[in-house]
Amino acid sequence: MNFGFNVRNGTLAATVAIAILLAFFPISGQPAGFSHSAAVVLITLVFWTTGIVPPFLVGLIFFALATIFKLIEPTLLFSGFGSTAVWLIISGFVIGASISSTGLGKRLASTIAPYLTGSYTRLISGLVMSAVLLGFIMPSSVGRAVVLVPIGMALADQVGLEKGSNGRIGIAVALALACNMPSFAVLPANIPNMILAGASETLYGIQFSYTEYLLLHFPVLGVLKSLLIVILVLKIFPDKISSNPTPTSQSVEDNFDIKAQKKVGLLLGITLLFWVTDSIHGVNPAWVGLATAIILLLPKVGVIPPKSFNSSVDFGTVIFVSAALGLGMLVNESGIGNYMGEAFSQLLPSSSSGSFLGFMSLSLTSVVTGLVTTIPGVPAVLSPLAADFSQATGFSTTAVLMTQVLGFSTVIFPYQVAPLIVAMQLSQEPLSKLVKVTLPLTAVTIVFLFPLDYVWWWLLGWV
Repeated sequence: MNFGFNVRNGTLAATVAIAILLAFFPISGQPAGFSHSAAVVLITLVFWTTGIVPPFLVGLIFFALATIFKLIEPTLLFSGFGSTAVWLIISGFVIGASISSTGLGKRLASTIAPYLTGSYTRLISGLVMSAVLLGFIMPSSVGRAVVLVPIGMALADQVGLEKGSNGRIGIAVALALACNMPSFAVLPANIPNMILAGASETLYGIQFSYTEYLLLHFPVLGVLKSLLIVILVLKIFPDKISSNPTPTSQSVEDNFDIKAQKKVGLLLGITLLFWVTDSIHGVNPAWVGLATAIILLLPKVGVIPPKSFNSSVDFGTVIFVSAALGLGMLVNESGIGNYMGEAFSQLLPSSSSGSFLGFMSLSLTSVVTGLVTTIPGVPAVLSPLAADFSQATGFSTTAVLMTQVLGFSTVIFPYQVAPLIVAMQLSQEPLSKLVKVTLPLTAVTIVFLFPLDYVWWWLLGWV
């Protein structure tokens, strides 16, 4: 008897039953479109979570249901395909393919291998630390994954970690998480951070300084969470490096076109420079990446044949991410987001002193909202309610806004945030392996890191 399979089937059956009830018996006091949207959102989230159907196919089902039942204007539903996130993903796949196909990843891996491959623990720790440090200079989780994942996989090859092995999966999972989660504590490093900063200034005239934001969040959500990622990966995907067959630079040159490696290296360096200085020139990282991808694909100039474009880009991932963005749009447009916010407002403990219970409630509200709206939707849904939450809990409006960071930096399932999906796709290891770490990481974060954060905020005078 397969208990897991029966539980999954039972969950799906219950989900479909609830969705049917919502479709035929709308929620009292709400328009029919609200209940129909809720039914579609519920089905989509549960199917993504259980993984019984490929994620891209669930995305297509979502698009079909939303358009057939006219739940949202198509221009809004499909706006994800025009978002900077999707184009950064597409260009990221091309850049990642060029790093791998030319052997540049292996060459860079050969350079750093002596420092990281002394043990499996050192390898995982070094890669996580590299990803965290890169978060300070590169304002894109996808960009960080594009640079580091091919190098990590090349290192796995060099130390004999075969595809599907614990060690190789551990490297992929560690990099996917480290390229994304700790950088939520660095203001310009991730998209939700910037959405929160923009909404705070627009709605309340509150501006966050780089140093203030970093001091409040990085010690716990950056440093301690990175340490947790290392510990959990080593525990859940244990392995050993039995040998260190690091190839010489000459062997790398023999197997690959050194001229192509230099070309990709130069382009990557220029791209990194433009990514790091985006606040100066004002060009979005997505369009910088797109320009780089075009150069890499140009006949006689680039290193990837144009006919290889389809094999370089995983369009299933593009559909999946676009559907996740469309889901967030449907949640906002249908009123589900506001409904959730008002419901949470009623559930928050009434206090005038900024209590620990209020802090935990606000943080968990952000976590739960991210399950429905996806991570980028959290600040869009919760920021307009910050003043009401402030009155209910006794926290300042600024402190309420900052509690969102605890929530949207706590990712439970991969569908919530696109960079995790892209990183695992670049590694060519199963996306499902991520959940083995994200679930216990969420539990430890809520039970230990959130309370520690409260103490840290208290020491800084925020509560």
